[in-house]
Amino acid sequence: MIKKITLILLMFIWFLPFLIMLLIAFNSQNTLSFSDLLNISNITFSNFTNAWQEANFSQYFLNTIIITISSVIIILCITSLAGYIMGRFEFCGKKFIYSILVLSMGMPMIFFSIPVYQILRMLNFENSIIGLILAEIGGGHVIFILLFVSFFRSIPNEIEEAAVIDGANSYNIFLRIMFPLSKPIIGTVVITQSIWTWNSFLYPLILSINNPSIRTLSVGLYSFQGENIVDWGSISAGACITIIPIIILFIIFQDYFIQGISGAIKE
Repeated sequence: MIKKITLILLMFIWFLPFLIMLLIAFNSQNTLSFSDLLNISNITFSNFTNAWQEANFSQYFLNTIIITISSVIIILCITSLAGYIMGRFEFCGKKFIYSILVLSMGMPMIFFSIPVYQILRMLNFENSIIGLILAEIGGGHVIFILLFVSFFRSIPNEIEEAAVIDGANSYNIFLRIMFPLSKPIIGTVVITQSIWTWNSFLYPLILSINNPSIRTLSVGLYSFQGENIVDWGSISAGACITIIPIIILFIIFQDYFIQGISGAIKE
């Protein structure tokens, strides 16, 4: 009984910020006072209208979808191929490369921000959607490679040998056998990278300074904060709009995500 009460209490504490956000989003008063937030007469949808139309959230939403989908697809292709090669092939320097990958996980992403910006500036991509996509796929995805390596190593060699006997080459083995079998890891990569890219703030902020039309949702939320005033209603409404796609994505891929994480822990 005590455990259930504790879990319910913890769940309420965890959910409380989201409840407050919803109350502010549907409140006509730009206030954080509980007496105003709980007043039913103050319920309105104007904050959502303001965020979607007047604050150009519709464009930011489209930009974020394009960047997220493109980044996830490219990263999934790169990390799965790298994981397949590292997990199923033997070659000179493999252990050294693996060690470098593991060590690179200790480097913070902020460390790469200036070099990435300089490279994109040299390529003349600093004010474009392409530049934002390249920035998102530029690094910090070693954990996905290691997940694929761990999974591909666990697949019995007999499956690959049977495919070779049937005349399949390495490309066909990966595309038709290994990749489809790695659905748990694919689900993990899709959910995790989607959340990272969807909520990314640093690169979209830096690369959209001179071109507001390529801003993402996270940067759009920041624009509601002025020098002397903060539009809490619009910020909360924008935050609600922002989290809905991620919640839907997690519901779709949650089984694969749990399987992928569980498999990684076992390995």
